Amino acid sequence: MASLSSLFVAGPGGVMTDEVGVVTGDLELCTELSEDGELRALVRYEGAEEWYAVTNGSCALADPRDHEQVHSLLLGLLNRPEG
Repeated sequence: MASLSSLFVAGPGGVMTDEVGVVTGDLELCTELSEDGELRALVRYEGAEEWYAVTNGSCALADPRDHEQVHSLLLGLLNRPEG
């Protein structure tokens, strides 16, 4: 399984997760790509150990080489330090 991670600051409204609802503040995004092409987006508070699944944050990639671009796109959508 391949994974990428990046630090970011959630904007107003935060990021909705399946396990705990909305998380806000300084977060870390991780995208995991399984061998069968399923991508899953997870977040956690910066420096924490527990990861939370981003609500509706999974999809199948037609080409595993798209992982980095999808990760960057998600990061761009979620990283809104100024709102």
